[in-house]
Amino acid sequence: QVQLVESGGGLVQAGGSLRLSCAASGRSFRTYAMGWFRQAPGKEREFVAAFSWSGGSTYYADSVKGRFTISRDNAKNTVYLQMNSLKPEDTAVYYCAANYYGLGSQTAAEYDYWGQGTQVTVSS
Repeated sequence: QVQLVESGGGLVQAGGSLRLSCAASGRSFRTYAMGWFRQAPGKEREFVAAFSWSGGSTYYADSVKGRFTISRDNAKNTVYLQMNSLKPEDTAVYYCAANYYGLGSQTAAEYDYWGQGTQVTVSS
């Protein structure tokens, strides 16, 4: 079992930055691929960013490429999502997810554990 707790969401103006954190507890953090997904009101959950369990591969949605950066600190069992140049269309609930020995899938169904989500609101 893995428990995931996101933090760092909030209200920010367009062009601003936020850093989301996802603290993991439970089984070995190093054996999990970690991903970030988001869900806006009335829309399906969509992939944002992920890296493979080994950390060797990183993936981003086209909509955030060049603006968002995913990273992990294995010593702290934490994964981060640095979000720069935020746009109103980035407004959503952001979820952290873990996939045991995963390769960094962009498919939500392949993830085994999910956090409760953190709200990000970008005003224009």
